Amino acid sequence: MYPLGASYDGAGVNFALFSQVAEKVELCLFDDDGNERRIQMTEQNSYVWHNYVPGLQPGQLYGYRVYGPYDPERGLRCNPSKLLLDPYAKAIAGMADGDESLFSYWFRSPEDTHAMNDLDSADHTMKSAVINPYFDWGNDQHPRIPYHDSVIYEAHVRGMTNLNDRVPPEIRGTYAGLAYPTVIEYLKKLGVTAIELMPIHQFVNDSFLQEKGLSNYWGYNTIGFFAPHNGYSSSGEHGEQVNEFKSMVKAYHNAGMEVILDVVYNHTAEGNHLGPTLSFKGIDNQQYYRLVDNSPRHYFDTTGTGNSLLMRSPHALQLITDSLRYWVTEMHVDGFRFDLAATLARQFQEVDKLSAFFDIVEQDPVISRVKLIAEPWDLGSGGYQVGGFPSSWSEWNGRYRDCVRDFWRSQPSTLPEFASRLLGSSDLYQVNGRRPVASVNFITAHDGFTLNDLVSYNDKHNEANGEGNRDGESHNRSWNCGVEGPTKIHDVTELRARQCRNFMATLMLSQGIPMICGGDEIRRTQQGNNNAYCQDNEISWTNWEMGPEQSEMWQFTQKLIHLRLAHPVLHRRRFFTGREAGDTSDIVPQVEWFDHTGSIMDRTDWDNTHAFTVMVYLNGKDIPEKDWFGTSMVDNDFLLIFNAYYEPIVFTLPDERYGKKWQLVVDTYNPKGPELRYEAGFAITAQPRSFLLLMSAGKPERPKDF
Repeated sequence: MYPLGASYDGAGVNFALFSQVAEKVELCLFDDDGNERRIQMTEQNSYVWHNYVPGLQPGQLYGYRVYGPYDPERGLRCNPSKLLLDPYAKAIAGMADGDESLFSYWFRSPEDTHAMNDLDSADHTMKSAVINPYFDWGNDQHPRIPYHDSVIYEAHVRGMTNLNDRVPPEIRGTYAGLAYPTVIEYLKKLGVTAIELMPIHQFVNDSFLQEKGLSNYWGYNTIGFFAPHNGYSSSGEHGEQVNEFKSMVKAYHNAGMEVILDVVYNHTAEGNHLGPTLSFKGIDNQQYYRLVDNSPRHYFDTTGTGNSLLMRSPHALQLITDSLRYWVTEMHVDGFRFDLAATLARQFQEVDKLSAFFDIVEQDPVISRVKLIAEPWDLGSGGYQVGGFPSSWSEWNGRYRDCVRDFWRSQPSTLPEFASRLLGSSDLYQVNGRRPVASVNFITAHDGFTLNDLVSYNDKHNEANGEGNRDGESHNRSWNCGVEGPTKIHDVTELRARQCRNFMATLMLSQGIPMICGGDEIRRTQQGNNNAYCQDNEISWTNWEMGPEQSEMWQFTQKLIHLRLAHPVLHRRRFFTGREAGDTSDIVPQVEWFDHTGSIMDRTDWDNTHAFTVMVYLNGKDIPEKDWFGTSMVDNDFLLIFNAYYEPIVFTLPDERYGKKWQLVVDTYNPKGPELRYEAGFAITAQPRSFLLLMSAGKPERPKDF
């Protein structure tokens, strides 16, 4: 009866499928020529249909046909003419081709709910594959890097290596390519601690995109929550993709890096009432999907993709949690980023952080111990939930992204919020007892402009998507520095390079967890396309032919990452405490805010709508944390000088209470300049739209009262 799915034991395979609505279930086995053999599932307990078939081996292709009521007006969609994927399939072969047989209605009359399409879909759909569960993990261990020590690199399996001439051609764009030593060495040298992979669960390539010569490149169209996507396998798709994925994870762990998966549990590729019948619809539509209460023919959709999983169904919840445990225990991944996670919190209508899903995750001894990152919004009412997730979760901080973009393009009244975002967004997280690592900080991600395009385009340029440039976000908070798109004007190219450095420096020196969009460290461009979900080509792939600009950006990013990781005050576990209002004492707080004259900022300074400059002091001698040996941590002090103004600003360094001597370690205006030294009270010029980082000179000393 259990476990659900197909389980190989060395002598045969046990098949188990949940369906509460089924009246009869047939197991369909396929040989190498596509010939089908049907076996009626004779055993049934607690709505689980199961059979053991001796003699079957890994690589066996199979599917199900479910007999039961077909009445779309009541939300019932059983149709035995449709070959259905096993929801628990560990591997999937083939790809659905968009044929009419995949649908349970006739194309000529899609609104006729009584005329069931009885075309057989077996020759046009995907098939589940039995896998061999045995794999030599050796002494593989989860790196278990603390949240505050993490630097995440968001990457796409295909896009990362398809143009990489340091990877053998036959494995580019695959799990094996991503695990190739030169790729891992590149990321290790850069300094990132985790690679976050865009969806690798088996997904469907939408037929409407195929008709336009495009494809679902991003993969947010899942159909198999246990199966690594077969299109990223170099070794085969009858189960070989599983071991190839495991080998990739093992290689990253050997290098001390974590593997985090971007997962899509909020919806499936079956879409709305006009979508195909590939798996869940035909197995038990009412148990897996959220239907409109007064019109169960239709799907309640908060994702913009046609359907949403029913988060109050114990069977949908079991599917998700079983999948999460599988990826941790059997595939050894180290965490998850949940796409449109607000949908997972909709047990009923509203987003509720006390919903069943979060309760289950919180108490689960496997899932609760890995990194959990939410995309804290969806498209439904009240779906924007930044700051609203449980304490054990981190969140993509969309407010960080928006504020930092606005600050560096000199928008008015951004400085107070920028200050909060820089120090971990305590206004969003501290009230719930959370810490800076609740905030996953990012400037760019897969969805939107790349960093290079953020400073090169005012407007989106999505014509290649075939939707008349109507798709994608129109309000990007971007600035092209004076010219739209590529240019050879020296002043513009210099400003763009500096803005890229400003953004990267801000990201790496902010409290919280930084996430780099893959390729930003070498100024990857999508030619102004801010919605490249359908571009499986050079628009989206990373070009590794680096010129001087790309090499300089890589070296600058590497320097910042290593600087961050070397200094605990730059990635604290707890929020800073600053000077209380009205406090004029000589006591140096954990953080101090200065204007360009070296004076402590007052309410007038913060309320200035056109304040685009600030100097921040970070006290490295007052870190309320201990190292692994229980010793109080001591670090250098730092001064962060931000000038988002279009003219140079002279800053006067603070008096000796804050530090006698300072060393310039980062200058985004002159990144290759000498590391100059300054004394307390000296004047230093921050060039237009630039950032300076100064570190207290010498080795940090423990205060006498320690």
